[in-house]
Amino acid sequence: MNILIQLFLTFAKIGAVTFGGGYAMLPILQREVVDSKHWVRDEELMDYYAIGQCTPGVIAVNVSTFVGNKLAGISGGIAATLGVITPSIIIITIISFFLNSFEHNVYVMHAFVGIRASVVVLILDTVIRMIRKSVKDTRQGLIFTGILLGALFSGVSPAVLVLVAAVAGYFFMPESLIKRKGRK
Repeated sequence: MNILIQLFLTFAKIGAVTFGGGYAMLPILQREVVDSKHWVRDEELMDYYAIGQCTPGVIAVNVSTFVGNKLAGISGGIAATLGVITPSIIIITIISFFLNSFEHNVYVMHAFVGIRASVVVLILDTVIRMIRKSVKDTRQGLIFTGILLGALFSGVSPAVLVLVAAVAGYFFMPESLIKRKGRK
């Protein structure tokens, strides 16, 4: 199957089942583009996610564009982006027609309570797996802890925290690790 069609269909599937925003998309992205398709590595996905969070736009769209661009250039980025946004456009259009009747429906309100709870669990599971794969030494652990504390106890923008982590990584990353990663 053509890679552009694969990108569109894979990201359409991701876009169709992602409830709760960009963070909820992370476990699905992990499963589809890292574990199943092997299009990117864990580290690349985390990098795309960090950059996608710092750049304008929706994280899910940004990450899909990065993955598509890596695999098939600009046309791959466009195919992946169209794939991830198409289900949302269709679903939002349908919901907009019926919004007034859904808005106060007790069953719909209860369903969303359950959906929100499951999204938190999916995000937490992915975060724990990402920590295990990303924080491999004391320096990375210190950067992680500092950024975590900054995120939890300050009103600093996530984009600023990512930039601070990048600067810390630049200054504290051991040369030997950089050389090893460059050979892979």
